[in-house]
Formats: sequence, structure tokens, C-alpha cells
Amino acid sequence: MSARISFLKNPDPCNHLSDYKHRYGTDGYKSFQSLFRCFNDGRIKIKLQLIEIPRCSYCSVYQKRLYICLICRSISCSSHVLLHTQLNKGHDIAIDVERSELYCFSCIDQVYDPEFDEIVVSKQLIGLGMSVKSGTDVVAVRSNKKRRLDSQLIIGSKFLVSPRDRREKWSFPLGLRGLNNLGSTCFMNAVLQALVHAPPLRNFWLSGQHNRDLCPRRSMSLLCLPCDLDVIFSAMFSGDRTPYSPAHLLYSWWQHSTNLATYEQQDSHEFFISLLDRIHENQGKSKCLYQDHEECQCITHRAFSGLLRSDVSCTTCGSTSTTYDPFIDISLTLDSADFRKKRYSGEPSMNATMPTLSGCLDFFTRSEKLGPDQKLNCQSCGEKRESSKQMSIRKLPLLLCLHVKRFEHSLTRKTSRKIDSYLQYPFRLNMSPYLSSSIIGKRFGNRMFAFDGEGEYDGSSSSSPSAEFEIFAVVTHSGMLESGHYVTYLRLKGLWYRCDDAWINEVEEEVVRACECYMLFYAQERVIQKAHKELSYQVISMADAFPFADC
Repeated sequence: MSARISFLKNPDPCNHLSDYKHRYGTDGYKSFQSLFRCFNDGRIKIKLQLIEIPRCSYCSVYQKRLYICLICRSISCSSHVLLHTQLNKGHDIAIDVERSELYCFSCIDQVYDPEFDEIVVSKQLIGLGMSVKSGTDVVAVRSNKKRRLDSQLIIGSKFLVSPRDRREKWSFPLGLRGLNNLGSTCFMNAVLQALVHAPPLRNFWLSGQHNRDLCPRRSMSLLCLPCDLDVIFSAMFSGDRTPYSPAHLLYSWWQHSTNLATYEQQDSHEFFISLLDRIHENQGKSKCLYQDHEECQCITHRAFSGLLRSDVSCTTCGSTSTTYDPFIDISLTLDSADFRKKRYSGEPSMNATMPTLSGCLDFFTRSEKLGPDQKLNCQSCGEKRESSKQMSIRKLPLLLCLHVKRFEHSLTRKTSRKIDSYLQYPFRLNMSPYLSSSIIGKRFGNRMFAFDGEGEYDGSSSSSPSAEFEIFAVVTHSGMLESGHYVTYLRLKGLWYRCDDAWINEVEEEVVRACECYMLFYAQERVIQKAHKELSYQVISMADAFPFADC
């Protein structure tokens, strides 16, 4: 490995995995190779001989997640993994029967080892009818961008997946590729799938606007998250359908966010914010967002940044103090959103127990009376007065990320809980009612007058940013607060695909609507329309990366 990329390495394994490999090497991995089975959906599972349905050795249950010990091949369910390692000293490492991923009984967590990953992928390639001569071939298959011409048929100017690539349907769009779980990293995989298929970000990296081979940070052996993302975009759109392991990105992110450098499950929303912040920093953009009306031109802010308007009004004289704050996502209160809307507006609610996205947005932009400890120092009245506050959106972003607050933490009661309420959300979203022009217009009786440039969203100009959005990705969370799982649903060319770590399959619209949405990704309607017209794979010019200069 050259000195310039010596910092790119796989995350260190846990101590128990290191001890196991010190004692047994990879012989234990290889002994399981005959038990791996590649199913029609592309998943690699463990199929035990003479055992039709695997069961826990301690409770005989078979519905739960099951793990098979690498040493004694005893099967334990998630409730008895600790008991097994306590009764059998040194029996710490096992394989997830359903997912074929390494699991540490002592850490109670998934762990990652590229040598194990190589054996699993070898089995996958054999199942796909592809020859594998050595371990180096596996690495090449998974990382070599040039393989896209070998695994595709070129018809005219369009690319179709070759029939011999049986892992995916021939009609799956290019760019759909599974991401291996590196040890409770579903939170990262879910966000990466959404970002990879966001049209502005995809165009930015595939057009070479951040080229890892030319990046000055790489030449100085410095960590660079945009370079790692360049690798991922190249891998995802290479045409290779075998699952990809984003280990370099994980390691690089750990170095930038040392407080989150752990194999424990993280929050997808926190990872999303942290990743965009690190991209902004790595691109060397020190300019303060919206300072002196100069917007940051890094990819993060060009794609996701918007502007919130906050109006604090004196309830006595009506004078208003206005401030503006940039945002890259909006966090919405989910719990009893429609009930709260009813309480504040006095209007009846037909769906008090079924929150809607419009109800959450209405609640976010409602007028809220501030408490007595938040009195406004009113210049008109010359003294502190009671006040009310109302939020609205001054500037819409090109990509709109709506974060649904499902995790609630109470400092007073010292408790935490997950909100499992179902949320109705549209695939096509009109944000006009939540713009400052609409909110302030209602406050003043919809009188027609200009105020602080809010008229830019009246839709009268063909060049004004659109308030019509279409959904393109949904990140979901299932399970409990402490031990949940993240999955992403992608909408590509009108069809929905479920991205569950390494596995991707097409699903019906009803499946997406019934999920526990956690992050909703919308793009301006014309951005989606332009993306639909693009070929599945093409070299995108730098001018096309951001087709709308005013966005």
C-alpha cells in the first residue's frame, strides 16, 4: 500500500474477534463455507445439513434471530447469546444464520472482518455462476470500476444488466447495490443509499467535481470524506451488483467524529448531520452560511441548505422581531401532532390518533405563545412584554430532508422511549403553505404587499425555486429504542426498492406507506423530472451537475 493512502484501512475488530483469529486463523471461517447457501434473492444464509428449521439450543425457539457459534456450532437465540459465552469460555464469535454476518456474543454486537466477508462474497459469486480463482479476485470484483462493461449489455446508448447477473432483476436501475453491514452499521448504510441516489449529489460526484485522484488532501495523506464518497459513488455506479463494504468511509468518519467511533448502533439522523458537516469542513468552506448574503458553495449547502424565518411578536403592540437561520433538515414532532393542532387551532381533527405529515408541518409553523421567562424586550413598548413566536420557511432547499422525531428523552423523568405512531405522508408534497409568504400573508389577512423579499416564492416567475416536491427516499426504523434496525426505501423511475444492508428487492407502494418512516427525502419536482430523463449511466458534465443556478 502506498504512503499516500496508508490511512485507508478497515475498522479494527473487537478484542474477542482478534483473540479468535489469533487462535484459529481463518480455518473456522472456511469450515462454514460449505454451509453457505445463495438464495434466489441474492442473500447468503446458513443451511445446516439434516436440520430443516434451526432452533435455539437453550429454548428451542426458531422465530428469533439465531446465531451459530464458530467453535462448537451450537445455535443460540438473541436471548441466550450471553448465556452461551458464559457457559463456554472463549466461545465469543458466531455467525448470524439469516444474514451470514459475524456477531460477538460478549459485545452483543455485529463485528466486521474483511477475510470473512471475502469468503461470503466468494460463495455469492459462485452462486451467480461466476468463477473465482483466489481471494484477490473477490476484492477485484467488488472494487474494480472497469467491471461495469463485463457485467452489462450495451444496447444503443442504454445499459442493461446482463442476464448472467442473477442477483438483481434485469430492470433494476444502475446504482442499486447492497451495502454490507460492518457491525451494527445499518444506520450508515441507510443514509448512504439515500445520498447516493439524490440527483444533485450523484451528478456532483459522477461528474468528477471532487476527484480523489486530484484531491490535495489525499496527496498529503490527510483524511478526506468527500474522497471516500467519491469511491463509494464510483463503486455504486460501476455496474457491480455484489454488496459493497464502505469500511474506508466508516473509518474516516470515526476519525472526524471520535465520540461516535464505536461498533454500537448509532442514530441515522445524527450520522446524516455529522456526515454533511464533515463534507462541508473537508471542502474547505470557511465562509459562514448566508453571511453578507453570500451562500456557501459546498455540495452540502448547495443541495440541502434552506433558510428559516423566526418572527417573535409582542402580544401588546404587535411589533415583530425577525431573525433568519440556515437549516439542512427540519425536525418534526410526531407524537400526537394532530391532537396538538386541534388544541392550538380549536379545529376538529378527524385523525387524532393518526398523525399526518401536513399536521406535523402545521404544528411546526404554528404561532406559539412563549412562556413568562421568554418575554420580549419590546422597543415599541419600551419594556418587556409577553410574546409569541412563529416559524416559517424563507428559502426552500433543492433537497428537503424531513426528520421525524421518534425518540423522546425526558430529563426530568430520566426516561427514554420510541414513538411508534404511524405517519401518513404524501409522495408529492406542496410546501407553499409553509413558506414565509403564505404564513405572513395569513397573519395580515392575505393583504397583497411586499415584505422583506418574501414574494420570491409566489410562483409567478418561471425561474423561482419550486415549492412542489417529490419523494425519492425514505429511511425507516423498526424495533426498539436500544436495538432497532434501519432500512431505506428508494423511489427510482416510479418504482420502489427496499435497501436492507446487503439485500435489495423491489416492493409495492403499500409496503412503503406502512413503514415507520424516520427520515423523508424530497427533491424539487423538476429535479426529479430531469433525473428520470437521464440515462441509467452516463458521464455527466460539470454544467449539468447543478442545472438550476438559482437553487
